[in-house]
Amino acid sequence: MSKPLDRLTLLGTFVRIAERGSISRAARDLGLSQASVSRQLKDLEDRFGAVLIRRTTHSLALTPAGQGLLRDARDLVSAWAALEERHGSSDGSVKGPLKIVAPVALGQHHLADIACGFQRAHPAVAITWLLQDEPIRFAEIGCDCWIKVGAVPDDMLIVRDLGRVERLLVAAPDPFGPRRAFTPEEVARLPCVALDPFEGGRIGLTARDRATTTLTPDVSFSTNSIFAQHRAALNGVGFAVLPRWFVEADLQAGRLIDLLPDWRAETLPINAAFMPARFQPRRLSLLLDQLAAEVPRIPGIWR
Repeated sequence: MSKPLDRLTLLGTFVRIAERGSISRAARDLGLSQASVSRQLKDLEDRFGAVLIRRTTHSLALTPAGQGLLRDARDLVSAWAALEERHGSSDGSVKGPLKIVAPVALGQHHLADIACGFQRAHPAVAITWLLQDEPIRFAEIGCDCWIKVGAVPDDMLIVRDLGRVERLLVAAPDPFGPRRAFTPEEVARLPCVALDPFEGGRIGLTARDRATTTLTPDVSFSTNSIFAQHRAALNGVGFAVLPRWFVEADLQAGRLIDLLPDWRAETLPINAAFMPARFQPRRLSLLLDQLAAEVPRIPGIWR
C-alpha cells in the first residue's frame, strides 16, 4: 500500500468516525477492530499535530481542528472515489456508497421506488436511505444528497429543483354534509387539521383564474406528521391541506373529497441538495438525473 493511499485510508477512517459518532460503530462499518480504528485516528492526529476528536466515556465530539479537517477530508476521499469510479471500470459501471436523506412520507413511497430502480440498474452501488423531515446539518450527517420538500435552509449547498407538489384542501365527506363544492368562505369556517411547519392558521389559495385569497380557519388539530394529519382528516376531525400524490387513492375511493376543486394551496418545491465538489461521483450524478426525470411523473407533481 502506498503512502498516499495510507493517508487517504486514515482520512476515510476519520470521516467515518465523525459521521457515525462512535469508534465502535465506525469499526463495524469498516470491518476492523475497535483498536485498529483507534490507532488510525491516533496516527492521523500525530500527523497533524492536533487533537481531532475528544473522547469521553459515552460520546465523541469534534474539536475545532477536527471540524476544520472534516470537510477537506470528505472532499479528498470523495475525489479519490470519483477517480476510481472514472478510471477503474472499463465497462462504464458505477460502484460505491450513496447516502441519501429523504422526506418521510414521499421517501417511503415514490422516492423509495425510484431509489430501488436505480440500485437495480447499478447493483454495485450501495444505497443508505434515511428518512427525516427535520432540517439536517449536512456536513455532520455525512450524506451525499438531501431530498427536501420545501426550501433548503443552507446556502452552502447546491440545490437542484426536482418538481413542485400540488396540494389541495380535503376532508372526509360525512361531517360536512352531501358531496359538493364549497366556497373558500365556507371552508374558512370549518375546523382545520394543520401540518407544521407548512400550515398554521393561514392558508394561501390560488384559483384556476389566478385569483388569490387567504383562509384563517380555527386549527382543531396540529401535528408535525403528515400520516397523523391524514388520519385526522379521514376521521372527520377537520379539513387538511395534503399533496395530491398522498391522497389520490382516497379521492378515487370517496374516503376524502376535494373541498375546493377550483382552488389550490401553495405548491411546494422538491429539492435535491448536495455539497459542492470538484469531483462529483458519477453515481450521484446519475441518481440526480434519474430523480429529475422520474419525480415529475409522480401524480400531482410537475416541473
